[in-house]
Amino acid sequence: MVNVIGLGYIGLPTALMMASHGVEVVGTDYNKEIVATLNAGQTTFEENGLDDLFDAALEAGIKFSTEYQVTDTYIVSVPTPYDKFSKKVDACHVVAAVENVMEVCPKGATVVIESTISPGIIDKYVRPVIEDNGFHIGEDINLVHAPERIIPGNMVYELLHNNRTIGADNHEIGEKVKTLYASFCQGEIVLTDIRTAEMTKVVENTFRAVNIAFANELAKICRHDNMDVYEIIRICNMHPRVNILQPGPGVGGHCISVDPWFLVGDYPSLAKVIDESMKTNDGMPDFVLNRIYEIMKEKGLTDISRVGLYGLTYKENVDDMRESPTLQLLESQERHLATGLKVYDPFIKKDVVKNQYHDLDSFLGDVNMVVVMVKHNEIKENMAKLTDKVVLDCHNIIDLPGVCYI
Repeated sequence: MVNVIGLGYIGLPTALMMASHGVEVVGTDYNKEIVATLNAGQTTFEENGLDDLFDAALEAGIKFSTEYQVTDTYIVSVPTPYDKFSKKVDACHVVAAVENVMEVCPKGATVVIESTISPGIIDKYVRPVIEDNGFHIGEDINLVHAPERIIPGNMVYELLHNNRTIGADNHEIGEKVKTLYASFCQGEIVLTDIRTAEMTKVVENTFRAVNIAFANELAKICRHDNMDVYEIIRICNMHPRVNILQPGPGVGGHCISVDPWFLVGDYPSLAKVIDESMKTNDGMPDFVLNRIYEIMKEKGLTDISRVGLYGLTYKENVDDMRESPTLQLLESQERHLATGLKVYDPFIKKDVVKNQYHDLDSFLGDVNMVVVMVKHNEIKENMAKLTDKVVLDCHNIIDLPGVCYI
């Protein structure tokens, strides 16, 4: 039996996927409300294909509990926040989960850390916890790192098809964990050591962050001299060895916007390109806010309360707001002692910010300028409703005359 610890955006889909493929699974979370919701037969967030996967897992016998189980395999999939000042990963949730596992696990159990961590975290924090509880790693407890590789909006597909990395001290244990993941994973599963597995996950997201930062910096340069960044990128990408990404209003989520900071925090004198790239990405919400004021001045608009931000989530067609550029922009506005922007997102059902709407037509009826922060399908399908609005399109998706861009 596998005990999956942490039933959030990564842990829940992983637990469901394993259960639906014949693995006996108990999902554990300290949040009683989450566990109660799952036991009542409801998922806790929206995701393509998640409800069907949930139904299949329930039929296969998955269970949910606030209690840690006595079993031979644990998968720890809890959040790993970072300190915004030191830029270092905060491993407190991982450490707490492992400490709780040590209270119930039998000798010979395997603890798999799925949470994204920076290189050396397992050596610095996880191994000492296990040893302090009287276990000998490799004899009494086996330790493995299997970093997740999925993204909200496409989790179910990516769980099935993405390649995976398994880092283990012992090759035989690594093979056993590989077999566990192969119960559902159709991608290639690579075995390596733990520290390499830690590094590869962080590097993957850092590579993407640096590439996004280049596109964002290019957008700023082109804006400065009134050039069309999208046309420039389109032509450059015709070169067989060039693939420039698209600029945007910022970077959100709990991977690309966070993981690269782990390297900056651990290697501050070495990670210079990464540091500057992250600062560029983090500065985009402010850049968009300045563009709003510029366009308002150009168009003769004086009332900030008639400006609406479309989209609250960090990416399209999901309900995940973690590190959302829109939230960052609103925070920046408040720091400048200004408020009033209206906000709407079709995926956010509860009120989470001031001046939030829950209906597209009502939202559009109360604004004369729309800032497209998120490229949800909804706005693309309702483009005609923007014809009488001033539009700042942060993603180059609105095909209407007179649209403004970042």
